[in-house]
Amino acid sequence: MELKLKGRAHKLPIDDNINTDYIISGRRKFTIQDQKELAKYIFEDLAFDFYSRINCGDMICAGKNFGCGSSREQAPLALKAAGIGAIIAESFARIFYRNSINVGLPLVECDTSSIDDGDEIELDIESDKLRDLTRGIDIEIKPVSPIMKRLITCGGAINHIKRYGGFKFEL
Repeated sequence: MELKLKGRAHKLPIDDNINTDYIISGRRKFTIQDQKELAKYIFEDLAFDFYSRINCGDMICAGKNFGCGSSREQAPLALKAAGIGAIIAESFARIFYRNSINVGLPLVECDTSSIDDGDEIELDIESDKLRDLTRGIDIEIKPVSPIMKRLITCGGAINHIKRYGGFKFEL
């Protein structure tokens, strides 16, 4: 996976505590097994047309505690299958963070209050930089550790294990 992303920012009607049932409803995650099909229903209870508004590489911008709730990995898998390039939020629920890294969905922490829905943004995880191209501003992000960058590049922890046979890192 590429560590440099460019796309539109998408904000939801609520900012904080977006739980995994908002990301993918419980009525869907247990009945649809195909990830591409499941992706069509992301955020349907918050913004019924959300899937139709996104392009591959677009990013979700949110507030605090993104991904709280269920420990199931369908939420990050559905977001990744929908083509979401990264999630940018003030903070993440611990289990969602772990599941996202496992499947290779990049997460970045920063203050997202200056980013508006629809802004064109550019994220460079390698350099730990976020730029709102629409507003012409740089936004400070929490640095992503070298280990996390490596896991993201490999497409997640599972792919890293398959490729390298474990977690030996030479950074």
